Amino acid sequence: MIQRIQTIYLLLVAAIAGGLTFVFGLYTLENGAAVFAKDEPLYLGLFMASAVLALITIFLFKNRKLQFVLNRFNILLHLILLGIFVYRMLNLSGESEISEKGIGIILPIISIVLLVLANRAIKKDEDLVKSVDRLR
Repeated sequence: MIQRIQTIYLLLVAAIAGGLTFVFGLYTLENGAAVFAKDEPLYLGLFMASAVLALITIFLFKNRKLQFVLNRFNILLHLILLGIFVYRMLNLSGESEISEKGIGIILPIISIVLLVLANRAIKKDEDLVKSVDRLR
């Protein structure tokens, strides 16, 4: 049962949250130094928690309801992360500290989309199982 489409979505979320945060910078400071998620403990903690949660969720394929709930919690983690990014970008005015925003800022948005697609596939599987149970 690991060969389902939601497993691919969850693996992509784990790769984005666990790996790409070290590749793409979040923003560049005015002195030209790029800031990655590994430089900020809060960002790193949220990204790693999301990656671990996505990997745990993959192996809960027998309990689809728990898988669905954990994906929603993972979406909440990414929304919190996105909120922190937006607050940080809007709170600092102009060229005071952050000179250029990086592509790492949109990683939570991509992860949220993938998690929603995974939840849609899990829901479809759950509906299929319920419809088969009705026929018995």
